[in-house]
Amino acid sequence: MNTAEPVTAPVHADAARAAFARLRGEVGKAVVGQDGTVAGLAIALLCGGHVLLEGPPGVAKTLLVRSFSAALSLDFKRVQFTPDLMPGDVTGSLIYDPRGANFQFREGPVFTNLLLADEINRTPPKTQAAMMEVMEERQVSVDGVARKLPDPFLVAATQNPIEHEGTYPLPEAQLDRFLLKLTVPLPTRDEELGVVRNHHLGFDPRDLDGAGLTAVAGAADLAGARDAVRKVTVADGVLAYLVDLCRATRVTPSVELGASPRGATSLLNTAKAWAWLSGRDHVTPDDVKIMARPTLRHRLRLRPEAELEGVTPDAVLDTVLAGVPTPR
Repeated sequence: MNTAEPVTAPVHADAARAAFARLRGEVGKAVVGQDGTVAGLAIALLCGGHVLLEGPPGVAKTLLVRSFSAALSLDFKRVQFTPDLMPGDVTGSLIYDPRGANFQFREGPVFTNLLLADEINRTPPKTQAAMMEVMEERQVSVDGVARKLPDPFLVAATQNPIEHEGTYPLPEAQLDRFLLKLTVPLPTRDEELGVVRNHHLGFDPRDLDGAGLTAVAGAADLAGARDAVRKVTVADGVLAYLVDLCRATRVTPSVELGASPRGATSLLNTAKAWAWLSGRDHVTPDDVKIMARPTLRHRLRLRPEAELEGVTPDAVLDTVLAGVPTPR
């Protein structure tokens, strides 16, 4: 997709939904399984948010994001985050031009539609701070000049849940800027057998063209989908329900820091996107329940004693979902 071209004619909502429905099958040509992660990436794109992908090495996180961008005709760039990565390596920097005897801005890899931030928790706080402006403001400020990023813009960041040596835990303020935290599980036996069979038949994960991936949606589809998601209705009782869920996380004994008001608005947006992808023009309490874990799990900071006892954010959310009355 040419990010310089304005989107002037969004397609009809039904056509946009059909295009997003084809997305799962298209990505499936390269990635076996991971339907939930594909749906999460689609929801983030519809809501204009970012995604934190957590899973062990070798579960095709990079291939998944690359395939997703190819199926939606999005520009894609990847950055390997390391301890020596500087902010300018990501955002761009001023380079001296001897011909004009002045400094010219050279864009960094963030100037794209979909940025894969691989092992984002391996980079130090200074670079993390630069990412916060990128993710929240959708811009890069260098030498007092703010430069807007393309639209759409989505950060898909990965981190390994097991290996902690040489990592910098993401601060709460940055975690709160991720719309969703998706866990990428190990495949089932049948799925793993499908992966091995595909490689035996010659599949090359570095050659998406060879895998037969084609763009099933473009700028007009995305514009039509976003417009339709904004029009999804939410009853007052459902609004109160999702607010009560977020407020309940703040008073749970095992939680030190609960979901913020930004978490509540994020849950509203993801529930609307899920409802629209499911073919409805209104949000139900079940939509809120489905999106509660991926939207809120990374916004909870557990008390140290709770972590020692093996409590997890998902377990806390299960308790909250069971305790807050569901509207009829």
